[in-house]
Amino acid sequence: MAKISRPRSGSLQYWPRKRAEKAVPRVNWTTIDKKEEGILGFLSYKVGMGSAIVKDKTDKSLTANKKIVLPVTILEVPKHKIFSVRFYHGGRVVKDVVVSNEPILKRIMRVPNKVHEMHAPKEWDEIRLIIYTVMKNMFKKTPTIAEVAIRGKDALEKVKGLIGKELSLQDFFKLGLVDVRGLTTGKGLSGPVKRFGISLKFHKSEKGVRRPGSLAPWHPARVTFRAPMAGQLGMFTRVQNNLKIMAQGTSGQGFIKENQVFKNYGIVGGDYIVVKGSVQGPAKREILITPAFRPTRKTAKKNYELVELKV
Repeated sequence: MAKISRPRSGSLQYWPRKRAEKAVPRVNWTTIDKKEEGILGFLSYKVGMGSAIVKDKTDKSLTANKKIVLPVTILEVPKHKIFSVRFYHGGRVVKDVVVSNEPILKRIMRVPNKVHEMHAPKEWDEIRLIIYTVMKNMFKKTPTIAEVAIRGKDALEKVKGLIGKELSLQDFFKLGLVDVRGLTTGKGLSGPVKRFGISLKFHKSEKGVRRPGSLAPWHPARVTFRAPMAGQLGMFTRVQNNLKIMAQGTSGQGFIKENQVFKNYGIVGGDYIVVKGSVQGPAKREILITPAFRPTRKTAKKNYELVELKV
């Protein structure tokens, strides 16, 4: 009989498997294509999932011009404001100019009494913005902050024109592909069967059925990180690439009715987007939206017309 073998249980792509330090993940903006222009990131909150009845308009598709049902996720995207402008040179911050001192910011940080005019340093090669959400008609009052990049010609002049104004996702993101970053649902301490997907041993096995058969050899006399063991599961930073924006609008307009209540979330009071597929995390989880930095031909050519949204 041939030897039964299979790859190891669990992926080694992410290590260490521990809780994320921050609720809002960071983005390596230096790896982004320089052709992207405008503000490259917006904060949103996960509302929940639903089913979308769409008309497939993808060229040469098996379901072309037919109605199909797709799983979708609804994300509420509030307005944003700029808290500070950071100038980078050689990958380091050379100047940070605070341009807002609203009282709501005192909930999360120390705010200066006076706001100074923005003057750029002598040498800089990149501008990034510290933005915060405007929590109007939202499920909480405390804003969320994040650092996002801004690209394009005359980026400094664009930033000066955006200070003090409310920024909307619809002004910078059009229907297309986006990447979403956020934390997965936390599940706490979990065993190796649930954490890595190893199989159960025979019911008469000694020293536990829900544990690996061997942790390590005698020599080297240590247990490596490759051995499946119990530990933290969930609350990990993950990225979903190339999600299609099916629709975007404002509460009371489009596919979401005014004062429509969503389970574990409440009422969507502002702008929202509907993306194809699932997004990590529970309801009310902070999700950072960025343009699709590595789009593929397969996902870029897909074209759907949203007909009905069922939640």
